[in-house]
Amino acid sequence: MPSTQSARIFNIQKYSIYDGPGIRTLVFFQGCPLRCLWCSNPEGQTTEPIILFHRNLCVNCGMCVPVCPERLHTLRGNPAMHDVRHAGCSGCGACVDACPQRALALCGHDMSIEQIMDVVMQDHEFYLTSGGGVTAGGGEPLMQWQAVQNLLRACREQDVHTVLETSGFAELEILVGIAPFVNIFLYDIKQIDSKAHQKLTGIGNEKILRNLTYLLDSGAQVRVRLPLINGCNADENSLAAVADFLAPYRAARHLLGVDILPYHAMGVQKYAHLGMEYGISGNPRISDVQLDRARALFLSEGFNVSLSRH
Repeated sequence: MPSTQSARIFNIQKYSIYDGPGIRTLVFFQGCPLRCLWCSNPEGQTTEPIILFHRNLCVNCGMCVPVCPERLHTLRGNPAMHDVRHAGCSGCGACVDACPQRALALCGHDMSIEQIMDVVMQDHEFYLTSGGGVTAGGGEPLMQWQAVQNLLRACREQDVHTVLETSGFAELEILVGIAPFVNIFLYDIKQIDSKAHQKLTGIGNEKILRNLTYLLDSGAQVRVRLPLINGCNADENSLAAVADFLAPYRAARHLLGVDILPYHAMGVQKYAHLGMEYGISGNPRISDVQLDRARALFLSEGFNVSLSRH
């Protein structure tokens, strides 16, 4: 992994309007301890560089084979078909450069904090006019907490508004150290029941809820995000339990609201490109009726509610 003055990034998305107020630059930090069944950024789960292979673009020319130092690419069969082993990539990018069809893409490269800030400051005027800024997302940015802290500190020194998008899974002292550099936390509650959370994400949620409680008790500005997936966490009992958990803070001005985020399938194709199996079967989509009921439940409990529809 990179040093504290650099970070492993798998994307920087400019002109984002969904990840905090105003127009934002969203920096995707690589690595995540969770394995959410519906993850839309599976390329951000690993801490190592990884190759995406778009088989539909490949013409089986084999130009990537000799340039890969890890020998991840092979031609097999008759006629020869390109095969790729995703694990073990060093991130050199030689295969990507060699591919004439752009069938390969590298996710995960190291950037210094200064290099990231150079990208961030390109849109400083947009931040000023829109009330926007920088959002650190992932993956789970707290896995690279020192680099994230240094980036957010640099942003604050330039009067750039900062948002941290997080699952909240980290040691409490990490959150305590990074909180002074965060204007708003976008904090996921994926499932309020720990055993169900374990099934859906691979870990329990005790640490996550403890950290959220700390932030709310400390007066940090928080928007709670609820990604809703049919059959996983969108039932009325689960939502009511979230409302009960947040009830002591419903009148607190620093609890900025609850964002209801319905399931979307925008990341599904990435699994095939990574040689991974998608974790959800059946119909995970949330109906408009379910969304309206979820919104009504939190409104009835006195929460400010934002509802996204795809």
